[in-house]
Amino acid sequence: MHGLKPDDAVVATYREHGHALLNRIPMDRVMAEMYGKVAGCSRGRGGSMHLFDAAARFVGGNAIVGGGLPLAVGLALADKLAGRSRVTACFFGDGAAAEGAFHESLNLAALWKLPVLFVCENNRYAMGTALRYSHAQTELFRKAEALGVPAESVDGMDIARVEAASARMLEALRAGDGPRFLECLTYRFRAHSMFDPELYRDKAEVEEWKQRDPIPRLWKWMQQSGLLHEGELEALEADIAGEVDRAVAYAEAAEWEPEASRFEYVTREATAAPTPPPAAEPEPLELSFREAFRLGLIEALEHDERVFMMGEDIGHYGGCYAVSRGLLERFGPERIRDTPLSENGFTGAGIGAALGGARPIVEIMTVNFSLLAMDQIVNTAATLLHMSGGEFDVPLVIRMATGAGRQVAAQHSHSLEHWYAHVPGLKVLAPGTLEDARHMLWAALQDPNPVLIFEHVLLYNREGRMTPRPQGVDIHRAAIRRPGGDLSLITYGGSLPKTLEAAEALAEEGIDAEVVDLRVLRPLDTTTLIESVSRTHRAVIVDEAWKTGSLAGEIAAILVEQAFWTLDAPIERVCTDEIPIPYPQHLENAALPQVADILAAARRAMGAAP
Repeated sequence: MHGLKPDDAVVATYREHGHALLNRIPMDRVMAEMYGKVAGCSRGRGGSMHLFDAAARFVGGNAIVGGGLPLAVGLALADKLAGRSRVTACFFGDGAAAEGAFHESLNLAALWKLPVLFVCENNRYAMGTALRYSHAQTELFRKAEALGVPAESVDGMDIARVEAASARMLEALRAGDGPRFLECLTYRFRAHSMFDPELYRDKAEVEEWKQRDPIPRLWKWMQQSGLLHEGELEALEADIAGEVDRAVAYAEAAEWEPEASRFEYVTREATAAPTPPPAAEPEPLELSFREAFRLGLIEALEHDERVFMMGEDIGHYGGCYAVSRGLLERFGPERIRDTPLSENGFTGAGIGAALGGARPIVEIMTVNFSLLAMDQIVNTAATLLHMSGGEFDVPLVIRMATGAGRQVAAQHSHSLEHWYAHVPGLKVLAPGTLEDARHMLWAALQDPNPVLIFEHVLLYNREGRMTPRPQGVDIHRAAIRRPGGDLSLITYGGSLPKTLEAAEALAEEGIDAEVVDLRVLRPLDTTTLIESVSRTHRAVIVDEAWKTGSLAGEIAAILVEQAFWTLDAPIERVCTDEIPIPYPQHLENAALPQVADILAAARRAMGAAP
């Protein structure tokens, strides 16, 4: 820590008190945070394991083992892209070296030659399992070497050796030589937590390690070297004790956060009205959804220098669905970044880059691959603003393909966007029109919150006429795609074309169906839903997800809670059969919501026999 400059960033473990106190956060604010008081550095929201301070570039502790490593990669990437000469120091324990995020992060840092100092505090036990039982290679710095990161191991109980080693590494980092890895062999004297009975080690071992306590070793060396004189140690100890006492008094006297304010900092409101898209087409245009999505990407890259893309096969391959084809040649490899197949790592790096001032567009090839990144999306991107008490927002866009219908079987045919719509702190979009496909990205990049955009695979090839939208599109409200008075058909994304087709067929039967396109899955526009059902008194919800635990179920519950007395018939739901999507085309089609299924549900809602 002493070798870092004030504008260097620090990403720490969930034992980050020492890191926070060393030239970063005043002790009274740290203590108040440990008490959970509003005067704490995270307004009491994060507690002992989550200390944050944006002004000090202290990006906090992280209770997910290894969860901070990808953030450090992203912070360093943002600095490199912006031409800033800064270092990111990332602290973690030996347990993290077994996590996939460890390998993914070190590989990315080495691949892109990023200025990250990875510091492994190896206390030999992680939580309570000895290193020899969890790692075949117990010299952890060897793992870093295998990933192309220059590394060394030092006696972590010797302050002088740690300082000397880190100084060498920081010099290399500031010279642009890429990442470095420092393994500090140390020991945890106390239990892992207050609930830890310490059955995994004996007291004699602990006492033996206490003889190597780095603090007495340092002051004895200073006395022998004439750097510490008689009485100075006692005076220093008294000063420290007084500082701790004052911090405790400050924390105990501080106020608790009022219960009513607990909803603050779930998402951040934009400080200014969104600007219109700078390159909106002035005339109607015939194009495909794929081309509309690509135009949105081009616009963002051309008109905001902070924007860059990263993801699997987006550059040289041109994107799995060819949305990013040609962008590498147009914008170069710095801004169109091919990544390894490491979803958790590069998604976390996107979060870190957003924290560092960039505007990343992270592409996850398909929604099923996003399960490998769910840790970073749910545990970090969605929580950081609230957990830090407003210190850090995450202006990140994550794009991914979703949905079935391409005969690629169960593992590539999920519709899981409702899982993410469950999570406070995220915004979830599902474009179902060419205009939304073209313009939602620009609006999302201006939003200070993490925004997930789900692009249905069956829409990419679909062609149509795009209406000019010089003011862009909003990403807050649902849209009435077809007005009607007899029945509300509620849907989104890839199911919208089927639902519109069903509405036209119903019109031939004399049923005037209104089609509500949700567009925004979180936060849901309940006002538009309730207004529509209040007009039509009937609702059919079309959702490609499985029925159990679906967004359709949530919408049905909202309508029953808030519009029950306006309903003239039970709510109908049209969802995918509760089976893994099969490979044969006829079985897949039978499993998915089709126009015929929507028509049958609509007729039931109108009172026809089942």
